Amino acid sequence: MAKQDRQAGLAPSDQAVDAEGRPERPIALALDPADLDDEIRAYFEKCMEKIGFVPNVLVAYAHDLAKLKAFAAMYNDLMLAPSGLSKLEREMIAVVVSSVNRCYYCLTAHGQAVRQLSGDPVLGELMVMNYRAARLAPRHVAMLDFAWKLTETPQAVIEADREALRAAGFSDRDLWDIAAVVGFFNMSNRVAIATDMRPNAAYHGRSRGAGSGEAAR
Repeated sequence: MAKQDRQAGLAPSDQAVDAEGRPERPIALALDPADLDDEIRAYFEKCMEKIGFVPNVLVAYAHDLAKLKAFAAMYNDLMLAPSGLSKLEREMIAVVVSSVNRCYYCLTAHGQAVRQLSGDPVLGELMVMNYRAARLAPRHVAMLDFAWKLTETPQAVIEADREALRAAGFSDRDLWDIAAVVGFFNMSNRVAIATDMRPNAAYHGRSRGAGSGEAAR
């Protein structure tokens, strides 16, 4: 199978096409996809089954299957595995970190996740634009203030910041999970920005209706 054919096979169903009708690359780098093994093919098929497309971040990483598997494993562990943080809380952190970094890809994709998980499209927009304008519980204000500071001025984080999280009801294991999510998305933001990663068009229109979400946990 030719490299271009494999690239087309990886393309999400909503991906833009170039002047010749070929799927545009999800990033600005000319990196050809590797031959997919059975594990990754099954993973992409599951994405198609669950959400209707393969997220462009996965397509972008598919030039190196080892890196793709490492990225997916870390993401799934941080964002989907059991934690003292709800899935919605983890997505809120992802959006606030991406807001500091102005990462177009992650703001689009994870802003949609906040809309979906909360069932509140307004909250999704607030997280993207300015979480401080949202009427959030003190727990979430403390969590997001910490995420913002750890992203913008990590060298300024001190014990008082950890104590503020404990006072808001977070355990030390929760603190670890907050820091890990913040760290992961700072890495992900920088790769996305450096490569001009473009989000799937489907993210923009999803979860816009009130009550469209699922349980936050």
